[in-house]
Parts: sequence; structure tokens; C-alpha cells
Amino acid sequence: MVSMTSARDVPQPVPLGTWPTPLEPLPRLARAIGLGPDDLWIKRDDLTGLGGGGNKIRKLEWLCGQAVAAGATHLVTTGAPQSNHARLTAAAGARLGLEVVLVLAGTRQASAGGNLALDGLLGATVVWAGDVGGDALAATAREVTERLRADGAVPELVPFGGSSVLGARGYAVCGRELLAQAPDLTTAVVALGSGGTMAGLVDALGPDRVLGVHCGAVPDPSGTVSAFASGLAGDDVPAEALRVRLDQVGAGYGALTDPVLAALKLTARTEGIVLDPVYTGRAMAGLIAAVQDGDITPGDRTVFLHTGGLPGLFGHPAALAAAEAGLAVGAVAR
Repeated sequence: MVSMTSARDVPQPVPLGTWPTPLEPLPRLARAIGLGPDDLWIKRDDLTGLGGGGNKIRKLEWLCGQAVAAGATHLVTTGAPQSNHARLTAAAGARLGLEVVLVLAGTRQASAGGNLALDGLLGATVVWAGDVGGDALAATAREVTERLRADGAVPELVPFGGSSVLGARGYAVCGRELLAQAPDLTTAVVALGSGGTMAGLVDALGPDRVLGVHCGAVPDPSGTVSAFASGLAGDDVPAEALRVRLDQVGAGYGALTDPVLAALKLTARTEGIVLDPVYTGRAMAGLIAAVQDGDITPGDRTVFLHTGGLPGLFGHPAALAAAEAGLAVGAVAR
């Protein structure tokens, strides 16, 4: 179910990030994919500061503002084992002095690295929900929340991915920030995970200027974004008005595909920028495909929104193996 928050009930956000994030050119990558050297730029929302950075910080400023206003003692949220949102919720809780409980799909792993290692470093408690997802995972989180409440705590249940009408306000703010940096923007390309990031951008930029690349995190990506964007606008933003690519999911969320691996390598080797294999890698693969099929054209200002997620690379065995396989080994001439 999509969470709705009326304008009169909106709490004040708490400061968690470093704003504005930079907007930087990508001239070598632009040339490599068939664009002009000034056509492609990157919005560095991987450089938001707290907890290793990433897009969830903008959402958590609003969601944690609500929690603090309610006198919360605990934050509870859900995700996959390598959830960036879970990691950044743990970081936000640490910053604000709140206990954090992460209800994660799957079972305890002896050593998984990546975001899970940071969850532990940040002091979060993990509840393993088993091989479940969607409604079942959310139900487990509600049960955990009720147990905490029965024990005298004041828990705040933070939505999956930080995505709700309230959380999406963080990306409406980002969209306005981006317009101030690039008023001639034609298309902003973003990973479409739980939907709130794209919805906020749509609210600020309009549906024609936002291209979301579905990552396999939700069953109805267009409908999910439409609901959040409509809640923000106070009017209907129909799903059919949204620009959404569905061609980069491959075998499913978490599965590394050849186009994503190619996008990871090309971005790293032309610009020195590292993407992750689940979200930003898919978004870049979608951007490249959009250039190839003419949806993004030379001469227009395109901005790639880097939503972070670097720790997830180190918790993804297939992506790590592929990255290490690219090491050049040999003698260096003197």
C-alpha cells in the first residue's frame, strides 16, 4: 500500500546530508556512447555524506523528521540483505540517537560484506525474516514494531526504500536543486527501485523530463511512481504519462546482466566513477540503450542521477568476480 501524507500533516525534515550535491560533466563517457561532450552530466547524490552517501538520505531527512516529532526511540525498516536504504537508516539512527532494527529478507550469513558489514558497524539490529518479500516482509516488520511497542519503546516504521509521499518530498527538493544547476535540462535518468526518488523528480521536473530505469524491486514500477507522484501533486499523475524502461531487469533483482556489466566498466574506465550492479549500473545501461534507440539524442542536456550504492558492489559476488577479472596483469616496461 502506498503511504499518503497530507500537506497539513507534513513534519519538518531533520538535516542529515550535505547539499547541494555537485553536478559534473561526463565528456569521455558521452563521446563513448554517441553523445556530444557537453551533453551528459552526473548529479552526485552518491556524495550526500552520512553513512557512505546515497539517495536515501534525502528521503530519510523527511521520514526521520516525522519520527523525531513523534518522539520515536526506534526506527524499523525492511530490505534485501544488501539494502542501501537499510544501511542509511542505520546511519540516520546513529546520527539522531535512535535504535535501528532492520528486517531483512533471507537468513543470517556468516560473512556477506558490503552493506551488511556497515549495518553492523553502525550498530543496527538485524531480524532475518526468511525467504520472503513484499507483503510478507512488511508483515514481519509490523510484528517487530508491535513487539517493540509492547516492550515500552516508541518505534517508527520507515517504509521500504524510504519511499512514501513524505519520503518523495526529498526528491522534489532535489529536482528543484537540479533545475537551478541545469535549467536547460532535457532528461534526468534515474534508477527506479522503490519508486520515491523518481516520483519526487517527476513532481519537480514533470514526467516528460524524467526517465526511470526499472531495477526489479517492485512488481508495478509505473503504478508505484504514479501513486507517490499523485500524492505529492495533489492531482492525478497517470502511470501512462511516465517514461519508464523495463528492459534492464534481466533475470531479476540482484542478477548481473551483460549490459549492466558493460555499463559498469565503461563508466569506470572513461570517467573513474564507480556504479553498483543493482541500481546505478542498471540505470546507466538504460541510459546507453536510450541513446541507441533514439529516446535520448545528441544536443540535449541529459543528467544521470548517481544514487550511490557502492557498498553493494562489495556484497555482490558476481560483480566482484567480474571486476577482478578485468585486472591487467603483466610486466611493466621500464
